[in-house]
Formats: sequence, C-alpha cells, structure tokens
Amino acid sequence: MSSPRRSQTQKMRLSLTTRKVPLEVPTPTEKDWPTDEGDYVFMDLDQGLDSLPQPYRMINKLVNLLFDRSWEIIEERNALREAESSQIQPTVYPPVGEIQLNKRPNCMAVSQDFLFVGGAKGFSIYNLYNAKRIYVWDKLKVDVTSICATDLGSEILIALVDEMGIIRLLYFYKDGLFVSKAINEVDDASKQMTCIKMDISQGGDFAAFLLQGAGDVWLDVYKLPKETWLKEVEHSQLTSNSKKKVKQPNTLDLLSTDNLEMDINICFKGDIKLSLPVHIMKIKPPKPITGTTFKSPLEVFAKIEDCYGLGSGQNHFIKESQWEQQAEIFNASYKKYLDGEWEEEPASMATFHFLLPSCVIAMPTEVKNPAGVACVLGVHWTGSHNFFLYSLNRSLKDKVDPEGVWPCAAPIAVSQLSCSSSYLVLACEDGVLTLWDLAEGFPLGVIALPEGCFCQSIHFLKYFLVHKGQNVYPGDPVRSQMKCVVLCADASLHLVEANRTQGPTIRVLVERPVKHLDEAICAVAPVPALPGMVLIFSKNGSVCLMDVVKREVICAFAPPRSFHLAVPWKPVFIVSSYPPCFLLRDDCPHETGSTDDAEIQNSIFYFNFEAYPLLKNISKNCTIPQRDLDNTAFPQALPLEIRCERFLQKSFQLLEKNQVTEQEHSARLRRYSLFLQRENFRK
Repeated sequence: MSSPRRSQTQKMRLSLTTRKVPLEVPTPTEKDWPTDEGDYVFMDLDQGLDSLPQPYRMINKLVNLLFDRSWEIIEERNALREAESSQIQPTVYPPVGEIQLNKRPNCMAVSQDFLFVGGAKGFSIYNLYNAKRIYVWDKLKVDVTSICATDLGSEILIALVDEMGIIRLLYFYKDGLFVSKAINEVDDASKQMTCIKMDISQGGDFAAFLLQGAGDVWLDVYKLPKETWLKEVEHSQLTSNSKKKVKQPNTLDLLSTDNLEMDINICFKGDIKLSLPVHIMKIKPPKPITGTTFKSPLEVFAKIEDCYGLGSGQNHFIKESQWEQQAEIFNASYKKYLDGEWEEEPASMATFHFLLPSCVIAMPTEVKNPAGVACVLGVHWTGSHNFFLYSLNRSLKDKVDPEGVWPCAAPIAVSQLSCSSSYLVLACEDGVLTLWDLAEGFPLGVIALPEGCFCQSIHFLKYFLVHKGQNVYPGDPVRSQMKCVVLCADASLHLVEANRTQGPTIRVLVERPVKHLDEAICAVAPVPALPGMVLIFSKNGSVCLMDVVKREVICAFAPPRSFHLAVPWKPVFIVSSYPPCFLLRDDCPHETGSTDDAEIQNSIFYFNFEAYPLLKNISKNCTIPQRDLDNTAFPQALPLEIRCERFLQKSFQLLEKNQVTEQEHSARLRRYSLFLQRENFRK
C-alpha cells in the first residue's frame, strides 16, 4: 500500500507543465498565439523530495546569486578586454623632464619664461625651457596654497595666499624680488580675514580679493600702483649700484650661467617696501529681498539715481504682507516636498571678472579709459540671478552701487571670460548658457545643455579653422566667432560654437560614463599651442589629448612609473602657451634611498609638446596666412567689405531666380543695413 506522499509525487510526475486556463488549439497564424507565458508553471519532478529547509534554502540562494554575479563580472571583463584589443590604442608619451622636490607642491603658475611653484614656507622659480630651479623664497612660517603670476611687460607681479588666508604681493623685476606689505594681515588673530579667491586684471592694473571674516563675506577691489612700483625699484637699483662697484647678477645673467641653483636671498630686497595698493571698493552680497518701506511709487523712482542698480530687485513696491501671502501659498502647494530635512545653505560666494571697455558696457563720457585696461568688474553671487557691473573708476568714498545689472531667468552657477576679454558665457542652474560678444556689444545666443546636464566648468578655445583636414589658426583676427568646451557635473563634455550670423550649436564630445566610473572626466584644459585640442584628465589618472573636431584621442601622457591615486583625484597642473608644454604634479610621492635613510620624493612632470613627433609639426604650423585660405570655404575670414559685396550679389541672384520673394529680399536688406550701422558705430 503506497503512502499518500508517494501518491502525490506520482501525480506530479504525470505532467511537466500545468496551465491555469483551459487548453485550446492555437490558430494557424503565429501572431494570434498567446504570449502570456505567465500562465504556464514549470515544476521540478524532484521538487517534493529535494526541497531544503531553512536556513539552507537561503544559503543556497545566496551561493547561486554569488555565482551568477561572478559570471556577469567575468563576462563584462572579457567583453571589455575584447573591446580594448579591437581598438587602436593611442600613443603614450612619457615626460621629457622631472622636477624633484623635497616638499609637496600645492600650486603652480606660469608667466613669461618662468614657472612659479608654491609649497612649504614659500615658493620656487624655475626656468620653463630647461625645468631648472633659479630661486627659492622661503620667508613664510606656513605653506603657500594659491599663487598667481601676471605679466606686466618687463616685470612680473606675483600674488600669494598662504594657509592662514593672508595675501602677499611680490614684484619680480630684473635683479630680484620686491615685496609689498600683506594686504589683510592684522595683529589680532581673532580678527584675521582670510582670502578665499583672488584675481588680477590683465596688465596688472587692478586686483580683487574675496575675503571672509566674522561670519561675513565681501569683495575688496584694489588699484595697483604699477608706475610707482617701477620708479621705486629703479631708484633702489640706482642707489645700490652707486654704492657697489661690483655688479650683482640679474635674472637674465642667472639664466645664462651654469649655476641655476642660486638662492633668492642674494636678490631678495626685503629692506625695500613697495607702496601699498589703493583700496577703491568694497562689495557685499546683495541683501535678501524683503517688503518695501516706500509709501508711494515716486519714492521708488527717486531712490534710483541715474538708473544705477536698476534690475537688481532691491527697489520695488511690494509690501511685506504680499510676501507673506505668497509664501503661505507656496508652502501650502508644495507641503509634501518641504516636510523633509533641509540642508544648510552654503556661504555666499562670488565669481568676478575684469572686463575691458566695449559697446555693451556704458561708461560716462567724461571717463577716458586707456586701451587694454579693465574698466568694469563683473560679479555674480551664489544663488543670485543677477550679473552686476561695477565701474573701476571710483574711490573708496564713492557709493558702491552697480552701474549695470544683467538679470537671468535662473540663478547663475558658472561664468567664464575668454582670454581676450571679448566673450562671456553665463551658465545658469537650469542648464541654459547665455553667450555674449562683449567686443561687438550683443549676445551671440542662448542654448541649453542636454536634459539632465548641469554646467561644472567652461573653457574657451582660441578660434580655429579646419583647412585641408588640419586645425589651424587664421592669420587675421576673427570677430564674433567663438568656441568653448563645457564640462558637466555628470562628467560629459560638450562643444559649443556660435557666431553672429547663425545661432549657437552644441555637440557632445564625450558621453557620460555608465559602467566604468573611473573613466569619468575630472578636469579639462585647452592647449593654445595646438589648435582645437584639449587635455582631458580622468579620475583613473589618465591624461589624453583630444581633437574636438574629430572627437578622437590623439595621444596620451603618462608618468614614468605606475601609481595609485586618491579618490577623487584633483590634478594640479598648468599649461603654457610658449614654450608649448604642460606640467603635472605627481600625486603619489615615492621613497628614495636605502630603507634606513629613505626620503619622500615629490615630483612635477614636464611634458613638452614639441618634443613628441606626432605634435611637433602641429605646434610649429598652427597658423595659416590669410592669402592661403580658401575664401569660399571660409567666408568668416574675409574682410568686411568683401563679405558685404558677396551678400548683396547672392541676395539679388536669389531674387532673379525667384527663389525668394520681394518681402524676404527687403527683410534681408534691412538686416544688412542694421549690420552696417552697428559696424560703423563700433568703429
């Protein structure tokens, strides 16, 4: 007599599958067959006998899951290995030189033929051509965290910020260094103001420092007495030469001698104090917009003098009760989103740029600004929609009100000014970019990044053309033509192009990494010596050179030894236009010497583009004369008169062939007339 369990097992073996719905004969056509595979239940014949009790069933599932996941990783690595083997690997170039340091460098700057490396208790000066050290200045008690070097012609202005946030200005001229008094140093440490960010205008006429102290943040702007400094150092040299019969070696003499390891003490003029910069303006963050205190609209208009500050939103006629009512409506509508925990708002930070005179910036007629000297400071604060314009032709006694306000539809997240100060890009938090042509005085257009992309940094490219398959710079300057690359927060890279005749365009250069997150881009740097090429730094430590036109990696650069980087990697580098090179800090110091006397060796790798065969010809033949350009293929490189003549000829030809109507032809002529008027006004 069989047991009930055996009878149940025999019944289960009668059919491999059971169906929840009645069986039916399928129709002859395949498209009418049922597709719901969930109606079938597949059963194991030995399931009743082999079912495991807990916790072994859970262990079995975990082991199976482990094997499945391991197999997926194996397949993924095999696919990646096959893909890498099928791809053409770029040429990898090692550095041509290495600067060895005893202490870890924190920052670098380049000006003229010199490299300035900030580190422990000061900074060092190196020759860019042979990477040899010239001077060492170690007069500080703390390390230098930020350094800026500005070319003033025959001299160099060096700005330092140390770990305490103290700013020091040094004047590098001929036979040594001259130091100015620290700008924000105080005797009482509790009242110390720290510098967060600094910038110096082209030519070194003005300097701006973002300071923080006692819970406040503000922007101090100074006028630098360049002419006075030059007279002071020349007078000191004449005095010292009259007292000494033997001439001290100057900087140029040191470069021509074999002894390139001389210390800066022999040339440091610490006993000569230069004149202090002139404080001209203190800018504070805009106040939060609150209810009005005005009793009539006439008081609002009387508050605005000469339209200064118009558009900032500070002077309005909205009462406090209206603000409260609007806040209640907002809180009631979005209550479910506001109930969660709120993060503390970050401290207000400022981004600022020195702008040259242009058509878009209105200046008083009595103010005569020299050519090439900054006249306006553009500022935007964290979370603010407005880009403020402050005139630099003022004194500290003048009232600090913006001469102009450019409001945006969303808070400004990132802004960038081109090296020539001709173009400005404002990137808002909603991913919209506004492109301005400051030299001509009109916007080039507005364009949005792809959905889900938010701007992290903007980098201008010197305008180039593609001539016979090669990127080249035109010999003559080109107006209203700009190109820039935009690095987004998701590590995607985009190329934005714009000109005054067509709207801006955007193109993806590097997609957002999905699987291999270590290949994400962490930094981008244009290479002025190589037209249309940028350096791309990835989180895994790789450095490659990309052609933005072909969207191809030309070559890669790697240190002479393998290393492991900290996560996330923040590379410290600097790119030089002449000589064409870039320098990269070694972020993995190594030990040198025996085990007992081992020392930590820090390095800076020196990559010279002209030393590599693939890049040597590109660097030397990067500019093409105007006469060698095909004027048909590159109409933007033609003079204005020839371009206008061709425009009129083409317009009348289209009208004769009935390809455009008379109304369209008249509209084209009106646009042409406005274009000429604007050009004549600019001239």
